[in-house]
Amino acid sequence: MNSYILIIDDDIAVSSMMRRGLTYEGYEAVVAADGRTGLLRALERQPDLIILDVMMPGIDGLEVCRRLRKETEVPVLMVTARDSIADRVMGLETGADDYLVKPFDFQELAARVKALLRRSSKPSIKDQLTFEDLTLHLGTRVAKRGNRTIELSTTEYNLIHFFLQNPMQVLTRDVIMERVWGYDFQGESNVLEVYVGYLRQKTEMLGEPRLIHTVRGAGYAIRL
Repeated sequence: MNSYILIIDDDIAVSSMMRRGLTYEGYEAVVAADGRTGLLRALERQPDLIILDVMMPGIDGLEVCRRLRKETEVPVLMVTARDSIADRVMGLETGADDYLVKPFDFQELAARVKALLRRSSKPSIKDQLTFEDLTLHLGTRVAKRGNRTIELSTTEYNLIHFFLQNPMQVLTRDVIMERVWGYDFQGESNVLEVYVGYLRQKTEMLGEPRLIHTVRGAGYAIRL
């Protein structure tokens, strides 16, 4: 089956060129003309690769990439006219897998696409995250404390997944809210505290030592 590539770019001339070229190369290529539409399409049907412009009105490419990384590990190739080292670093730190500066030759784009698809087709060895006796199985979305299985809601899974990705690090409330609930979250202000409480109840049910600690005046950290 042909690889499905989602192009998120508000520049009609550039996105049309990429779509035509990639279709000719044998890919199924679809264009979304803004960040919000691109996010919706990516979550409705996960592509094999996303080509993402940085400078777009509304939700820009950096924010799109941040949100995508909370839901999927699909490869992201950023394309942008910003060519400074700082811009490239920011794009990669946001979660992009590769970075291509406009204007570019289509053959270079095609080569980057092939490399990213080849890399992502290799099976991932890391299918779980572990800290001390707490293990999160990414495929089943189930946690274990020792031999005890812990069933998780979607939000509980997303929260503990973020903690386990950043062991021993103090994570501020704002950072956690951004990564787990998103910038546009309009719910109750104490929702983080509520879900930390849920996770503590579930992970300490049999009197196990606390792993999710409050760092007064700073945030939370998973540590002994």
